Amino acid sequence: MTMFSRRAAFRASGLHPLHGEGEGLKAGVPPQRLRVATYNIHKGVRGLGPARRLEIHNLSMGVKALDADLIFLQEVRQFHHRDAKTFDRTWFGWPEEGQADFLAPDGYAAAYRTNAVTRDGEHGNALLSRWPVGDIGHHDVSDHRFEQRGLLHVVVQWSGHEIHAIVAHLGLMHSSRVRQVQRLGEYLDAAVPRDATLVVAGDFNDWGERLDEPMAEGGLHRAMAPAGRLRPRTFPSRMPLFSLDRIYTRGLRCLQMQVPHGSAWARMSDHLPLLAEFELASMHASLGA
Repeated sequence: MTMFSRRAAFRASGLHPLHGEGEGLKAGVPPQRLRVATYNIHKGVRGLGPARRLEIHNLSMGVKALDADLIFLQEVRQFHHRDAKTFDRTWFGWPEEGQADFLAPDGYAAAYRTNAVTRDGEHGNALLSRWPVGDIGHHDVSDHRFEQRGLLHVVVQWSGHEIHAIVAHLGLMHSSRVRQVQRLGEYLDAAVPRDATLVVAGDFNDWGERLDEPMAEGGLHRAMAPAGRLRPRTFPSRMPLFSLDRIYTRGLRCLQMQVPHGSAWARMSDHLPLLAEFELASMHASLGA
């Protein structure tokens, strides 16, 4: 399949314009609105055995189509020797640069830090930002030696405001996730000013919907569409049943949310992206006064 036919298939399957579960988001976001996406990209590879296929090139078109100011990515590879060798002779081939830099649309900054190191490579979290970035940090929240987990912390300058962005990917066991939320709270107390605008987004692996309360105890509230619709479902991508991917904020008000659907999105990863639009809570309060 040529690049042009791939793009045509993407558009036909729902890539552009975006549509899906929840409130539809329009292109051309006003500068006072912040558009945020979170997406677990499954290391850019799908399938098992001989059916394994490289999806990183399709993901680059998908990430661009999200048209978000901040894109929180999980399971991002910086390098992987075995996959690079396997896919080197495919039609498009394994990218020469790390996946965060490869996926960043023109004009975006890419921040990446490693969470897990394996025999052939590693993977971690990334933030792609349309706005200038400052300090980049990483905080290890691994709960046991079988799961390496971390938080990527990036300071972003958005429309004259400083935003602290935290990319998270929590553990597979509920007890681990609870401890990781506690460590997140401790880290925020130490590293983020209490009056700072904050976004924590990623794959929370919270199958039982039990993390909202402990997150709220730390001053973080889950983004929900104003109409109070059902929580947007993002996993598994072919038949989404669970809301594993989330955005928690402090100092922001959610205006709209969306989960893109279609065969192209279902193909690229086992997760669907979650997309939301925000305004500063102080702006909303001043308008309502």
